[in-house]
Amino acid sequence: MQTPALSSSDALQQVRQQIAQLVVGQAALIDRLLLALLCNGHVLLEGVPGVAKTLTINSLAKAIDASFSRIQFTPDLLPGDLTGTLVYDPREHIFTAEKGPIFANLLLADEINRAPAKVQSALLEAMQEKQVTLGKETYPLPKPFLVLATQNPIEQEGTYMLPEAQVDRFMFKLKVGYPSMEDELIVMQRMARTEALPEVQAVLSIDAIMQLRKELEAVYIDEKVERYIIRLVDATRHPGNYQLELDRYLRFGASPRASIYLSLAARGHALMQGRDYTTPQDVKDVAHDILRHRLAISYRAEAEAITSDDLLDKILSAVPVSE
Repeated sequence: MQTPALSSSDALQQVRQQIAQLVVGQAALIDRLLLALLCNGHVLLEGVPGVAKTLTINSLAKAIDASFSRIQFTPDLLPGDLTGTLVYDPREHIFTAEKGPIFANLLLADEINRAPAKVQSALLEAMQEKQVTLGKETYPLPKPFLVLATQNPIEQEGTYMLPEAQVDRFMFKLKVGYPSMEDELIVMQRMARTEALPEVQAVLSIDAIMQLRKELEAVYIDEKVERYIIRLVDATRHPGNYQLELDRYLRFGASPRASIYLSLAARGHALMQGRDYTTPQDVKDVAHDILRHRLAISYRAEAEAITSDDLLDKILSAVPVSE
């Protein structure tokens, strides 16, 4: 597919416009998915059913001309259902690899917390190593490869807790809320029909996405901003050093991946704003989505209905931008 030369902001705006034909009131979600695509990071989406999580991801795949797979995670899912398996050919007396649905640019793992540990383990290799092992052979996944996983925060029967190591590998955890009344009115008017929905057109190629990633690498981030990122992450581990009385609410803080992802996402956020330099505000704008799932809150915090977002609000208010 030939793509005309566009600035990064214009190219991404075209993608937004295509998705907006179907998805209403989820501009923040669309922007974060585009940011994840630029930063090569996986996304965990948490929201009640019916708020257009699947539709948004499917529309994004079409708009960037990417391959897309959707897997409904269930308690009886097997690793081979995800990765594929070896199939024996009795005539040739050999095994051949039958690749599974994981071999796609965008993989929607629907209700990821319903699958057992063996499936999560197979997914973890793909997320971290960008490869799949079938028998003795290792097969690289297509580029780009992003896991976009959903989970329902309401219904917890028949679900498994995701391992901390796996949760930490998601760059973003996004909370997808209900649309406003005005947005829902538009959704109802648009969707309450028997006619086919508008088709999302491919306006950006995979090659163009890879080029945008090169532009991201060139976005400048000053050491002062980098040190601000380090202080934010350190405050999740040692809040007392920043006059924050949060120890009783935290079991442990963010891992070093938080620092890496904050730097990457802040530069990506700047690029999406049409800038070639990063500011502390870029860091603040992405901090909640990158840090909320990396803070392990205590039972006391849960008893007092204090969330990781509440703790992050206090940390962002207390940590100085400059030393």
